[in-house]
Amino acid sequence: MIADHIRACSFLIAEGVIPGNEGRGYVLRRIIRRALRHGHKLGQKQPFFYRLVPDLVTEMGAAYPELREQQARIEGVLKQEEERFGETLENGMKILEAALGQRSSGDARLLDGETVFLLYDTYGFPVDLTADICRERGIAVDMAGFEQAMERQREQARAAGKFKSAAGIEYNGGKTRFVGYEHLNAEANVKALYVEGSPVNEIGAGTQAIVVLDTTPFYAESGGQVGDAGQLIGSRGTFEVQDTQKIQPDVFGHHGVLKTGALRVGEKVRAQVDGERRARTVRNHSATHLMHKALREVLGPHVQQKGSLVDAEKTRFDFSHDAPLTAQQMRQVEVIVNREIIANEQTQARVMSFDDAVRGGAVALFGEKYGDEVRVLDIGSSRELCGGTHVARTGDIGLFKIIAEGGVAAGIRRVEAVTGENALVYVQSLDMKLGEVATALKAPVTDVGAKIAQILDNVKALERELARVKGKLASSQGDELLAQAQSLKGGLKVLAATLDGADAKVLRETLDQLKNKLKSAAIVLAAVDGGKVQLAAGVTPDATARVKAGDLVNFVAQQIGGKGGGRADMAMAGGNDAAALAGALAGVKGWVEERL
Repeated sequence: MIADHIRACSFLIAEGVIPGNEGRGYVLRRIIRRALRHGHKLGQKQPFFYRLVPDLVTEMGAAYPELREQQARIEGVLKQEEERFGETLENGMKILEAALGQRSSGDARLLDGETVFLLYDTYGFPVDLTADICRERGIAVDMAGFEQAMERQREQARAAGKFKSAAGIEYNGGKTRFVGYEHLNAEANVKALYVEGSPVNEIGAGTQAIVVLDTTPFYAESGGQVGDAGQLIGSRGTFEVQDTQKIQPDVFGHHGVLKTGALRVGEKVRAQVDGERRARTVRNHSATHLMHKALREVLGPHVQQKGSLVDAEKTRFDFSHDAPLTAQQMRQVEVIVNREIIANEQTQARVMSFDDAVRGGAVALFGEKYGDEVRVLDIGSSRELCGGTHVARTGDIGLFKIIAEGGVAAGIRRVEAVTGENALVYVQSLDMKLGEVATALKAPVTDVGAKIAQILDNVKALERELARVKGKLASSQGDELLAQAQSLKGGLKVLAATLDGADAKVLRETLDQLKNKLKSAAIVLAAVDGGKVQLAAGVTPDATARVKAGDLVNFVAQQIGGKGGGRADMAMAGGNDAAALAGALAGVKGWVEERL
């Protein structure tokens, strides 16, 4: 079974699928987790599954070269998923075994839904895995009880959540005619007004409301692009549109506040989109398409869009990939996108059947629902299905710059980028900071890298010299401290002293030197820096049965506002009451004598 699963998983990953929580990604995740459970049953407590990939490549790589080409990536994806699920599997199996062992005689053949939900919700143990384990033992799972528990959680989430959309608004009028692809303003009629979700006939100045129009140039938030803002100007007042959301799939709600006058259902208004905000947004949206294409070129065809947010400030793009982008890869993406911008090709939008669009090479997002007819957008070399608003030519984007990259979930990366004036401002800010660094270094901007490297080399050399001097100083101080050692019965010597200017490393080195010279001793050394105290205690091997270094250092540390411990022969600690140090060190001799 494990051999069968490693074949299935490897071929899926080679085709660009990565483990996830929905669609084909969830199928892959389930196959991996079933294989891991069978390995767990065979006693494999450490990651093992990914280590089967080389054997699969040896067996099938000649017939399927994509396995050999992507071997490292396949191993990496499987290892990451295995490590992520290992702890969940271990904990979940313990809880499930305990639950199965505690069933009463009346429900001996049934596992209750509350336990299944607890495993799933609290411990992340998959329901299908619970069902598999129970099925193997001839035990049924109370799925109805599980669904009831899930529904309770959903209701609680709905009650606690605050949604931007106008869910719950009842509207029975006609559709909104969207003219925003061609125009930023349009004449329109007010079809409905809503205040706090309830329909009203008229609103006055200062009222927060949702306005429904028969025609609008305002784009409603969809496909990751935020809704437009602007104004609705009527004969009796002006309504400030702060956001545009869909009430129904073909009905747009204009959210905002009436700034002046009054507004009534049936009145005519002039709908005007904020042109500057729209322009910034479409630059970011169009750049997102080009970036998606570039990421696939640089990283591979497995890159799939997993979410996006495009507004007037930036584009945020989530995609499937199992490793951080290197600086070189980000530069490659920037070069590809900016080349497309420089080419200044015209954007083309066409409406066609979904099948024709896909046959024509348009990228469709897996799991998205599309109608029979779709809008196909060609931007540079990118071709995607998209209903958003975009630039007329790629050159309108101006400039593209990645500003951040990071992980947001297992196998999901996020890139943030800016365009146009925002990109220019960002680049100028970096240039200004670089200029400030160059000024501080008293070097031309072009020589900053070399100058910093030179300074770092000098710092390392000085640190080595400082460590050497500190060691020499500590050694000389250690020789002076030998005379302060006090002899106890049995020949054991006790020394408690402060080393000026020492750090933790010097304390340890001096401690070792003193132990070698004193032969039989219990030693505590202290160093003070800015009110903070660092302690090191050491006991020679002949005395550790009676005196423990960990106990000794803790005795001193507790008196100076700290605590510590460690091995019997050597231990470290710290404290923040330097004023109490002298008294604490003075008590070391008596503490050691009590243990002899």
